[in-house]
Amino acid sequence: MIGDNNPWGMFVENVRRLLREVLPAHEIRLEEPPENLGDVAFPTFNIAKKVGENPVSVAKRVAESLNSKIDGAGWVDRVEQKGPYVNFFVNIKKMAEYTIPLILNLDTAYGHLRPRGKKIVLEHTSANPTDALHVGRARNPIIGDTMARILRAAGYDVETQYYVDDLGKQAVILAYGMHELGYDADSSPYMRASRLYEESEEHRARVDDWLRRLEGGDKEVVEKVRRACLEMMENRILPTLERINVRVDVLAYESQFLEKTREVIENLRPYCGKDNGALYIDLSPYGIEEKVYITRSDGTSLYATRDIAYHLWKLERGDVIINVLGEDHKLESYFVKTAIEKILGIEADIRVLFYSFVTLPEGRMSARKGRVVYFDALLDEAVERARKEVLKRREDMDMSRIDEIARIVGVGAVRFNIVRIQPEKKIVFRWEDALNFEGCSAPFVQYTHARACSILRKGGGYDSAKAPVITHEREIRLIKLLSKYPSVIEYSAEFMAPHKVAQYCVDLATEFNQFYRDCPVIHSEGEVRNTRLMLVDAFRITIRNALDVLGITAPEEM
Repeated sequence: MIGDNNPWGMFVENVRRLLREVLPAHEIRLEEPPENLGDVAFPTFNIAKKVGENPVSVAKRVAESLNSKIDGAGWVDRVEQKGPYVNFFVNIKKMAEYTIPLILNLDTAYGHLRPRGKKIVLEHTSANPTDALHVGRARNPIIGDTMARILRAAGYDVETQYYVDDLGKQAVILAYGMHELGYDADSSPYMRASRLYEESEEHRARVDDWLRRLEGGDKEVVEKVRRACLEMMENRILPTLERINVRVDVLAYESQFLEKTREVIENLRPYCGKDNGALYIDLSPYGIEEKVYITRSDGTSLYATRDIAYHLWKLERGDVIINVLGEDHKLESYFVKTAIEKILGIEADIRVLFYSFVTLPEGRMSARKGRVVYFDALLDEAVERARKEVLKRREDMDMSRIDEIARIVGVGAVRFNIVRIQPEKKIVFRWEDALNFEGCSAPFVQYTHARACSILRKGGGYDSAKAPVITHEREIRLIKLLSKYPSVIEYSAEFMAPHKVAQYCVDLATEFNQFYRDCPVIHSEGEVRNTRLMLVDAFRITIRNALDVLGITAPEEM
């Protein structure tokens, strides 16, 4: 969806239009050429193969036809043929005169695309409420929240959901522990109740009775378990999410889908096999040699079955369903999608963003083996290290402001370190990587934003009504990159690639620092000074908006 608020997208769309005029019967696929060879490239291999000609000859003929249509006033400045490629160069004067005022006028809205008229229900985190969040699952809320922000910027109406597991043995043990032992903020009621369950036949029998009553929909037990899970959510999980700027729109409780789950079981029953009274679905006709059970032998439901009921409810609330899940949920996710779309025959747009887990250098995290770093501990350490870094640079700053910046920088460092890696790639958690304040990190980007703010404070203002005057290659490079931000949002939304926004932030901050090194701003004069101050402000706005999409605050000083 190309709109007026997407300068680079408008240039690319103009390239496509020109190509369609000279090649109306052929598919138009564009590439990014090597630096200095153009801004957009059109390879002619496929066309040459269809018409039985040499690709170089085809490229030469296409370039000649296109150049006859270019008048110098449009988005395309010129076209050059290089071997089998047709390379397009943007009209930088038009790009500068369009992009810089657009950014300055839109301000916080720059990078937000036109509304698409679709609602997305995005589920993320959904960690078991029996304990605090640990770093092993840290990618889920950060990736999920970042994707929600990207999709909102891309023009979608987004509702985020947290699926609270308040059914099953773990939830019952938690509720039993809180009911029998009381809540203790300094210890885990789940762990204390688990010990009781293992060591005492009396307590085990009572927990098992609660579990049967819960599955049967006993209102008293359902309420006790839901209340216990909510208390843990409010005391152990939601405050941690709040610390990393993650807020969830809807808490969906598994227990609210008990009746709908019974309907699902009845609707799936004709397609099920039986194994000692338990119902299962054979997935081999759908490409996977697996059997997935939907009930136990006593007829009670399983998590995957309740997940189908939950998805049917989500489909009533949105046009598109996106689930952010760990890689260990692939089979269950495939089953839920297959059951809804292929077995029940319900039209649905269900997408999944899988991520690999965060591990420690000595291996995967395990609560039982004591190899766990809790998310709050990571955040505490990040903020403390950030405080030390700020103190090194700003001894003149009062402590309250230092504490505020330390929190912003520490949280930003953690979020950025997690989201910058492609979700399906593994992350080995190391303190020195997560809290690196140089290079490919949030503090580097945040510091560059603060530098831009400082330049503007010293610059004394500019006249935004004056057309920009471009005199340096570094200005051109910065303008091009600024113009690409809405296209980065569009790509990241379409391909569920939050790491692309993080990489864009690093690239833009790096380009700005090179611009500032080579192009004097404060000590320039006249139109050049005015243009460069506008460029600095356009950078400030764009990098702030991009960081906000990553859930990271851009401080004005560091």
